[in-house]
Amino acid sequence: MASRKFFYLIVSLCMLIGGLMTYHRHITFEVPWLPGEKRQIWSIEGKVELDAVGEPVSVSLALPSTQQGFTRLTETTASLAYGLSFVDEPGDYRAIWTKREASGHQEMYYKVDFLVDPKAVDIYQPEAPQTLYTEYPEPYQTAAKHLIEQTRQLSADAYSFTRELLKALTDTSSSNQNIDLLLGYKPLNQLTVDLLNNAEVPARIVRGLRLEDGRRRQTLTEYIQVFQDEYEWQIFNLATGQQGRPANTLLWESNGNSLLEVQGGQHSRVSFSMLLQDRSARSAVAPKIQSADLLNFSIDSLPLEEQALFKGILLIPIGVLIVVLLRVLVGLKTSGTFMPVLIAVAFMQTSLVTGLVGFLLVVGTGLIIRGYLSHLNLLLVSRISAVIITVIGIISIFSVLSFSIGLTEGLKITFFPMIILSWTIERMSVLWEEEGPKEVLLQGGGSLAVAVLAYLAMNNEYVRHLTFNFLGIQLIILGIILLLGNYTGYRLLELRRFSPLANKDD
Repeated sequence: MASRKFFYLIVSLCMLIGGLMTYHRHITFEVPWLPGEKRQIWSIEGKVELDAVGEPVSVSLALPSTQQGFTRLTETTASLAYGLSFVDEPGDYRAIWTKREASGHQEMYYKVDFLVDPKAVDIYQPEAPQTLYTEYPEPYQTAAKHLIEQTRQLSADAYSFTRELLKALTDTSSSNQNIDLLLGYKPLNQLTVDLLNNAEVPARIVRGLRLEDGRRRQTLTEYIQVFQDEYEWQIFNLATGQQGRPANTLLWESNGNSLLEVQGGQHSRVSFSMLLQDRSARSAVAPKIQSADLLNFSIDSLPLEEQALFKGILLIPIGVLIVVLLRVLVGLKTSGTFMPVLIAVAFMQTSLVTGLVGFLLVVGTGLIIRGYLSHLNLLLVSRISAVIITVIGIISIFSVLSFSIGLTEGLKITFFPMIILSWTIERMSVLWEEEGPKEVLLQGGGSLAVAVLAYLAMNNEYVRHLTFNFLGIQLIILGIILLLGNYTGYRLLELRRFSPLANKDD
């Protein structure tokens, strides 16, 4: 009894761990359950232009990071004979191009891909800036104080104060002498920040990029970032006073730092082009799933050659499961325990029809030759070696003949495992001598039937996707096979023995 409990404990652990690994990979790394799922990718290119004056040039451009709704995937740069470095300080991620001497028109490019990701959050949490009081000369100072007091009476917190202030500053339907005076003294963006800070509301200017498919030479839009407390903040549109980040807007610079700093050049400017692409979910999240996380059991970090190898190996447990189901529950007889799985693997290389025809031709011809060898009373090792050489010769002859008559599909027969075919021929020949042709047909036909079903399962697009991307499924399959190994009931094909009882009249 104790051994059974331990057995079921092992099975439960295998299936539980496999299920948790699979679920964790789907949730954390967003690996899709089904192949063919699409993800939206924004490809954004920033172009920096300036006129160098023959001095050392240094260009520093603020760069965006992963943020709410967008996950940064890959980034590339291009420039002519410039040094490049990335500076990643908390809240200030920048690309810096440098050159000892340059003159004339200069261009630098920065390209980044962002995944539209509803689960993404800000990688850096902005902190509220200090509220620095700005003293205006008269009569602007008096007008600013009057506007602040008037707005405070109409508000209850930092956000409502900002809404009311922007409403007053952008209202063109009514004339207000204080507002007209202040707007003539400072631009709207800087005036709004100054008034908010003077009212002890932490605020600063941030810059966002409105994402529209196929747009070129776009510039950034300025917004006001207002803090309710140290970490809680909202974005306000300067033109409309609308609270909240607009849809399809990427915050390119969100900490109040400069967008572009240039030394050794003049007439500098930045423009942006963007393109929306639909990519397969698997390729879209590839940079995320290649991480070296301890819980990210994945082969994505391996070289492509090894990945291609594992993509086939990881399908073998599916074929093994099919064999166990058909032998244990159905009761099909096969020539060898897992020889059908190897045949199914060969079918995946040759295609099903070509593989079946090639298998029958090689095994059938091999049985005839093996029948002759049995009369020579050779030792087992010599007989098997002779069969192997014979199989190679048969495959060579069939390949040459099929190519000569224009059937290039016949060349795929070389994918069959020579040793397995030789042992199959030997086993069936011995079975013919001991049990007769009927048993050969039963086991041979059962082997082909299992191989075909295993091939259909292993070649299924969904199965290939799941086994390659979720290694936890291997543990689930192991648990199922262990449970099937504990089955002691009747097999489906054995029930025919009871058919006379079912047909017997009461």
